[in-house]
Amino acid sequence: MGDGNRLDSTSLAEKLLELIRQLLAELHPDREADITIDSSLERDLGLDSLARIELLLRCEKQFSVSLPEQLFATMESPRDLLRAILALETEEGEEQLRHIPLIPEASETGVPTQATTLIEALAWHVELHPERTHLLLYGQKGVVEEEIDYAHLWQGAAAVCAGLRFHGLQPGEQVAIMLPTGSDFFFSFYGILMAGATPVPIYPPMRLRQIEDHMQRQRGILNNARAKILITFDEIKPLACIIKPQVESLDAVVTVDELSALQGNSEQPVLHSNDIALLQYTSGSTGNPKGVVLSHANLLANIRAMGRAVDIRSDDVFVSWLPLYHDMGLIGACLGSMYFALPLVLMSPLSFIAKPQRWLKAIHEHRGTLSPAPNFAYELCMRINDERELAGLDLSCWRMAFNGAEPVSPNTIERFCGRYSDYGFKRQAFSPVYGLAESSVGLAFPPPGRGPLIDTIQRDSFIRQGQAIPAAADEETPLRFVACGRPLPGHQIRIVDATGGEVGEREEGKLQFTGPSVTSGYFRNQLATEKLYDGDWLDSGDYAYIAEGDVYITGRAKDIIIRGGRNIYPQELEDAVGNIERIRKGCVAAFASPDPVNATERLVIMAESREIKPQRLEELRSEINALTVDLLGVPPDEVVLVAPNTVLKTSSGKIRRSACREHFEQGDADGRKASERMQLLHLTMASIAPQCRRALRVATHSLYAAYAWLLFLISASTTWLVTLLLPGLSLRRSFIRMAARLFLRLSGTPLILHGEEHFPTTSPCVLVTNHAGYLDGILLAAAMPPTLAYVAKQELKSQLIPRLFLDRIGAIYVERFDAQKRIEDTATMLKTIEQGQALAIMPEGTFRRAPGLRPFHMGAFVIAAKANIPVLPVAIRGSRSILRGNSLFPRRGNISIVIGDPILPKGGEWPDAIALKDAARRHILQHCGEPDLQNDRS
Repeated sequence: MGDGNRLDSTSLAEKLLELIRQLLAELHPDREADITIDSSLERDLGLDSLARIELLLRCEKQFSVSLPEQLFATMESPRDLLRAILALETEEGEEQLRHIPLIPEASETGVPTQATTLIEALAWHVELHPERTHLLLYGQKGVVEEEIDYAHLWQGAAAVCAGLRFHGLQPGEQVAIMLPTGSDFFFSFYGILMAGATPVPIYPPMRLRQIEDHMQRQRGILNNARAKILITFDEIKPLACIIKPQVESLDAVVTVDELSALQGNSEQPVLHSNDIALLQYTSGSTGNPKGVVLSHANLLANIRAMGRAVDIRSDDVFVSWLPLYHDMGLIGACLGSMYFALPLVLMSPLSFIAKPQRWLKAIHEHRGTLSPAPNFAYELCMRINDERELAGLDLSCWRMAFNGAEPVSPNTIERFCGRYSDYGFKRQAFSPVYGLAESSVGLAFPPPGRGPLIDTIQRDSFIRQGQAIPAAADEETPLRFVACGRPLPGHQIRIVDATGGEVGEREEGKLQFTGPSVTSGYFRNQLATEKLYDGDWLDSGDYAYIAEGDVYITGRAKDIIIRGGRNIYPQELEDAVGNIERIRKGCVAAFASPDPVNATERLVIMAESREIKPQRLEELRSEINALTVDLLGVPPDEVVLVAPNTVLKTSSGKIRRSACREHFEQGDADGRKASERMQLLHLTMASIAPQCRRALRVATHSLYAAYAWLLFLISASTTWLVTLLLPGLSLRRSFIRMAARLFLRLSGTPLILHGEEHFPTTSPCVLVTNHAGYLDGILLAAAMPPTLAYVAKQELKSQLIPRLFLDRIGAIYVERFDAQKRIEDTATMLKTIEQGQALAIMPEGTFRRAPGLRPFHMGAFVIAAKANIPVLPVAIRGSRSILRGNSLFPRRGNISIVIGDPILPKGGEWPDAIALKDAARRHILQHCGEPDLQNDRS
């Protein structure tokens, strides 16, 4: 390329990167690759040796240069290729090259806008400002006891990752976290993600009085999630070990200290945007836990959208006491703060509940600007009676006080704003929001600084016709609902009626939503997932109406009580009853229960009170009756007064109305619980039977494994010896086929073969198959005609026993790591085909433990295209589950092999080889029974 045609280095880099993008689009049309000048051609972009040769040829044509042959073996990134194109022998050329950015404009944004996973976002901050403080953790004494910067967070997570790998954790598996607020939680969460696994936060027990109910709920979640490891803390570990036998998938219960002390494999798998980043379990029933599947892409989309809606500033400070196992606390507060590099001041929920003023003081002391809480938290702050506790408090810095996760009370807004205006709190800072785990966390936010909108509507029109008509000023009992904002950027909300048709302004219906933050469904719960979706829209399970663009949530669909043709909204009644003296605020449940006599719905109110005298309890019932008549025009059918801590709540403090109804209908509403000792005894006894069944299964599996290995050793040694002695290649291969079939029959491994007629008998072909397990070679030998030449890795040639066997069956060795040698091996395979032999190749390369069809290398398809012979796609299904990678423990299972139609090349060029690869991969993916990992570059 002459000087007159020479481009400046930046323009040339852009053209080179565009050339690589075009090549990647041909190879992997579904992959979106972020390419930089220093991306690894093989690790990051997935270009195998033949693809890199094609890249060199295109570069020579595009830039009119003749590149040196040794470049193929030495280049590792586009920068190396660019250096060769520029012929950088001069200092000027080196200086030009240094000015090409690694990540264009990344440092100018202030946030990792190009990150596709949470770990990438964290790594971005670690590289840019490792010593920047991210977390300020309050201790039990109400002061900051620990500060964690990004470097410390990364180091702690890496130690946990190594410990998890030591325990055999594989990418794609689930790890449960039962930890209180503290550094251990963050080390665990990010360490699990580093290991390529999925964190499952679950909450530790709050009260020993309800320990049995709590542990049974967590057992249901652990079983549904198929958790392999549970990370907990010392005080709870004995309880967790009690339920371990009842969770078949659970291999270990460990603490962070135990994990961090282990020296496991610190290698981190490559993560992708569509990998599951979190299983967020909703507050469903014990028997049917629903784990919301959230990918890295979902979470990052939601965090970015919330950041735009809130107008995140560089000087923002986030203050939170929310539980880390709840989506608003974990995603909204913690992950959002990590992404935007905001200081996060964090205290435990117990610390807040014990002294709500600690939350307000933390906002004051750290000049917090953003802080969220459910409605009940603002109510708790109203109970601070000693003004001395608030002396000197200044809340003028608080610019957005989010109220979400449960129904927002108009009364709470007015009372809180009125009470704390004397302490600098501005009404326009109060920000009711709406979200749900199925949309990651956030779905609707109000504009910053607008303040709350309260809609006052006619009660009768709304209850009977669902029309939210503004009420006149003199209406005696209007309904009031709070605006929860407008859809986040990139998201949509609609309100539909019972027929699925979208309703008009101020008409109540079911709220549906869509957007980039939405879940793909519930983990291992297909029925619930199907109910969630309505075409491209998701059903929130909430009733709502829209007025002037704002969303007004009116109630949960499952909680609406229909009585006498009227819709009764329980939260309004619960809020009113909670204001009665001697009734515990926030501890009231109103629900419908079928009448056992006439099958109609009864209105039942369950309320907590510390009163025990019969006369005073009766007075409370009368007061609740009178209030209900005044509010609804009808009395409740039954008022149940129960002891404190009886009304069941979710981990985020919401009333579990369905669970309360179950207790009421089962006659357990008096709240009497067995002693802690008896509950522990029940848990222990319940674990004995599962433990015995588990031991029996382990014994059965172990006996089979021992038998299978004994059978294999006898079969392998006999086959090896006979193969060495038999004359003639054809006879040796026929014997191996017979021996492989006998081994499968004796090991009790059924082999179902489809498509035998597709195997070409008169001409050579290139057979390509997925590589799922150690048995694949035996399976191919048993299923295929004895005319195949197998491809083996070069490392086996240096091992005497395998080499003697492979040489006798005519195997071809290929080099996996030396790029230049791999090209020579391709020529050797072409010669084998010219001699009339069929060739068997596994284009995935080395298999891994985790299921999935990985990207194919191009070698087999280039060979077929150049030799003008068909590719025969073969799908193996079931071998991975019988003997997984990194395991020496075989299990029983079934095998099926599906041979597809031969695929003929249309020519001998690169595009023809790609077409062969794509067609073969489609067949294998359709029949192998595993997910598509086309974008996996690990």
